[in-house]
Amino acid sequence: MATKKVTVTIPEDLLDEIRADAAERGLSAYVAEALRFKRDRDRLRELVDWLQEEHGPVTEVEQAAALDKLEELDAEHERRRTTGKHNAGETA
Repeated sequence: MATKKVTVTIPEDLLDEIRADAAERGLSAYVAEALRFKRDRDRLRELVDWLQEEHGPVTEVEQAAALDKLEELDAEHERRRTTGKHNAGETA
């Protein structure tokens, strides 16, 4: 992938923290990853805004149901991660 060198201004205290966190990956990789994450969140926010314009805001009941489902999925993911096994009947 092509890269391009740019100059940015970052508060010194933040830069010190980032350099410590980025140690082995390097500052450029850390910043690129952070920018990709921010871009993806911005795009997701745009999608949410559009969906709410089209279909109205999410109700508290819908939000609670979605959070419950996420907890179920997280629990299943953790179970699979720790056991290394899939549900009965699934092929690995």
